[in-house]
Amino acid sequence: MSSKQKALTSKQQEELLEVLKARFEKNQKRHKEVEWKHVEARLSAHPKQLWSLNQMQETGGEPDVVGEDKESGEIIFVDCSPESPIGRRGLCYDKQGLDSRKEHKPEGSAVETAVSMGIELLTEDEYRDLQSLGEFDKKTSSWVKTPADIRKLGGALFCDYRYGKVFVYHNGAQSYYAVRGFRGLLRV
Repeated sequence: MSSKQKALTSKQQEELLEVLKARFEKNQKRHKEVEWKHVEARLSAHPKQLWSLNQMQETGGEPDVVGEDKESGEIIFVDCSPESPIGRRGLCYDKQGLDSRKEHKPEGSAVETAVSMGIELLTEDEYRDLQSLGEFDKKTSSWVKTPADIRKLGGALFCDYRYGKVFVYHNGAQSYYAVRGFRGLLRV
């Protein structure tokens, strides 16, 4: 499917819903107070969001429900793959970082890729919340939303999980590594 086509066929929707439901049922500890029927109702009411969830799935993110916003009723999906999604690795932080590279440019950036997928990078707090649901990025790392004051100075933040702890690091926004990607969040 072309990345410009932002709709799924009925068959693709059914297949994705089956995958999401199976993952939801297998990982109940991630969403103890959320019922699948509510998730399915939200997805039915917002079918355009299925395209973004499919993008998360196709790039290796294994999206799953991690909560529900009690005020808005939104269901919160996050990439729950054990390691940073393989189809979103080797990217610098943002377009400015990408444009600043003189040579050996990666194929893109985390921020722009997330925007094209209709998702957001996790914040540091959201990343820590995810780690309370399991152990993620034990061999990889993930870019996280970087505060404007750090980004203004040329830096960007990334996180990983080592030695039973979440670590937050910094790099130049233009840097990229084969084992660093990003995790996304989608509110439906």
